[in-house]
Amino acid sequence: MSKSLEFENRRDFLRKLGAASAATLAMGAPRLFGEEVEQPEARADCCIFLWMGGGMAAPDTFDPKHYEPFRKGLKVSDVGSTFPAIPTSVSGINFTEGFEELAKVMDRGTLIRSAVQPDLGHILHSRHQYHWHTGYVPPQTVAAPHIGAWMAKVLGQRNEAMPAFIDIGQRLEGVGEKEELKAFHTGGFFGSEFGPFLLPYPDQAIGAVQPPEGMTPGRFSNRYKLYKKLISEGQVGKSGSEFQQESMLRSMEKAHRLLSSKEAVAFDLTKEPETSAAPYGKSRFGQGCLLARRLAESGARFIEVTTEYQPFKHWDTHEKGHTTVKRLKSEIDQPIAQLIRDLEERGMLDRTLVVIASEFSRDMMIEGVPGSNARDQTTHKVDVISELKHYGQHRHFTGGTSVLMFGGGVKKGFQFGRTANERPFVAVENPLGVEDLHATIFQAMGISPKTSFDIEGRPFYATKDGTGKPAMEVFASI
Repeated sequence: MSKSLEFENRRDFLRKLGAASAATLAMGAPRLFGEEVEQPEARADCCIFLWMGGGMAAPDTFDPKHYEPFRKGLKVSDVGSTFPAIPTSVSGINFTEGFEELAKVMDRGTLIRSAVQPDLGHILHSRHQYHWHTGYVPPQTVAAPHIGAWMAKVLGQRNEAMPAFIDIGQRLEGVGEKEELKAFHTGGFFGSEFGPFLLPYPDQAIGAVQPPEGMTPGRFSNRYKLYKKLISEGQVGKSGSEFQQESMLRSMEKAHRLLSSKEAVAFDLTKEPETSAAPYGKSRFGQGCLLARRLAESGARFIEVTTEYQPFKHWDTHEKGHTTVKRLKSEIDQPIAQLIRDLEERGMLDRTLVVIASEFSRDMMIEGVPGSNARDQTTHKVDVISELKHYGQHRHFTGGTSVLMFGGGVKKGFQFGRTANERPFVAVENPLGVEDLHATIFQAMGISPKTSFDIEGRPFYATKDGTGKPAMEVFASI
């Protein structure tokens, strides 16, 4: 996609989202629509969502295809995966090289290999990430809540001192597409009290639950009381509705409660014994996984940890795909596996749902899916590989994506769905769209996908139009 066209698409996207946000601010408090639906029995009390922002290639991670090692003169059409397959602890399920530790814990989880995404006309990461995080394709006439906000609203706090929804690792300032990222990192029409508690740097998380350096607790408390008074008098946030102002006040009250609670220590990674901290490593993502475990232990409801989305970086592998993914695997393999082991050893895994996902997969040849009108955005188009930078999954692929789940009542050592063995690697068995994936996650947490709230006189559902159907096959019997 040309930069000018991409800019126009983003500008139109933001304009429409701005209108949606204005509409949200003008409306009153959302309330359950009609008769409350029957909620399923919860299999999990907490969800830890590990987000691989940028498009994690299934053939180079959890769904290996035909492997050809790098060599000059190699035809792109001959390569399915750029990493060889390795066995996991489950016979018949292979990962790719670089996931040796995750392979050892596969017997604790379920691997979904048939997730699919819609063709949104053009592939813009923020559009697909908005869709994955909210269940709705942007733009909407109202601000759709993040999946974590749904859990915070419907299920409430597990611990009144601990934020229900916490986001670790994603900066919303100073990176590309920051406004688009902000669009779904919110509580949406539920209000700010159900939005994320943002912790972009896990090793600095303790600073978020302490008064600013040099400020005495008394002065900080007085400042909080003054700011609360300004909000209640409408001098701050006056462009919003009364409901939004009240929601802001409640979010401030919860934040202030956390500052003086014993749970605040969970945010301090220096309090973790070195013997249990060391396996997580020092990477930002590894520290995020350690922080997520501590926060889950202290009563958080939904925790998202991300490798951080930045355009053309990390999983957004438009070039040097193999080299980049090799690095990423070294940063996430051990920490995720350690998180699973720690939760299991502490007796928490059964009641904690861990989800590893990305907005779509990648392929070396196909953009979107066969027949898609999606514009090819790869920075180099070659048929024969002559340099290492050409060796990797550089195109966005929406026809078959992997999602890995642990705990939360899912079956152990189980595979759901399948993609074709030959290109195109589309889902050929049990395709699962975003609505159904959300329904499956909600099912584990005890939320019906038909749960809806009255927004401007019409129902707004947990899954689009209430149509999401959970993949019940992935769950063990209760």
